[in-house]
Amino acid sequence: MSDAIDLVMEQWRRERPDLDLSPMGVFARLALATRAVESEVDRVFTRHGLRQGEFDVLSALRRSGPPYTLIPSELSAVLMMSRAGMTNRLDRLEAAGLVERSLDPADRRSFRVCLTAKGRELIDIVLAEHAANLQRLASHLDPQDTVVLDRILRGMLTPKNQV
Repeated sequence: MSDAIDLVMEQWRRERPDLDLSPMGVFARLALATRAVESEVDRVFTRHGLRQGEFDVLSALRRSGPPYTLIPSELSAVLMMSRAGMTNRLDRLEAAGLVERSLDPADRRSFRVCLTAKGRELIDIVLAEHAANLQRLASHLDPQDTVVLDRILRGMLTPKNQV
């Protein structure tokens, strides 16, 4: 089955036979697949008034276990993002009543972020829908292909391959 990327690759093979551009097709398809999945994933979050980043914060708090509380530096590290970006997300989540911030009794210069009951209820609902959505998106893949794809992507993301 041929697609638009095959056409691009054939054109490049004709114009630049001296270059091995086969990874170009792989990465073009990976980018297209990523965009398609992101769009479908965002629909679930949007239906619940969330953005991807807000879902990520709520998820990190929920999976941390009771009392579902972390300090901002822990959240930043877990989510691999800057503290400035974290502040904006926390502001929105707190305004929505999904998290609460309070002074850290162990370090009064810092504060703790806690999932509220409303936040826990929401993340449990959204996570269930998100999991079902991802299952649906992966349903056309053979289970062995899923394992192989996971291994390949893991290999691409090892530190020696990261820029």
